[in-house]
Amino acid sequence: MADMNAPAEIRPADVVVIGCGNPNRSDDGVGPHVISLLREPPPPAGMRLFDAGTDGMAVLYRARGATHLVIVDARIPEGNPGTIHEVPGSVLENPPAPSLNLHDFRWDNALYAGRRIHGAEFPTQVSVLLIEAETLALGLSLSAPVAEAARRVAARIREMAGEWLSR
Repeated sequence: MADMNAPAEIRPADVVVIGCGNPNRSDDGVGPHVISLLREPPPPAGMRLFDAGTDGMAVLYRARGATHLVIVDARIPEGNPGTIHEVPGSVLENPPAPSLNLHDFRWDNALYAGRRIHGAEFPTQVSVLLIEAETLALGLSLSAPVAEAARRVAARIREMAGEWLSR
């Protein structure tokens, strides 16, 4: 897992991929799991990978400087575990609700705030890949359908990054 307390890297990158979720809640850990899958083999030059866990603020700062951002997270269970939803980030941007707790600041809030705080330094192309969970119960492993979907999402991200980095 990336050290989220370290200063954010601000160096040129075309693609930033951020996995979100809590690996102690079974399928909610699919975002960080996809980041692990993308680390082997190593990602191409111009692509950075981060495990943000449940830290929405990490998304806000780690995305800075990229032209493309991919966020991977679990989606609440609705009866179709492992279903992959690819959504443009602009559809999911949400202003943060008033709160005194920084843990309430999620990645969708970071998309909204990032454009306003970082302006032209925030990615213009944002894709969100959501994998429908089977369970969010306490546990350290992914369900079979979510683990399989994670492999497909990792392959999709490599495909997307390859296309973007070849331009």
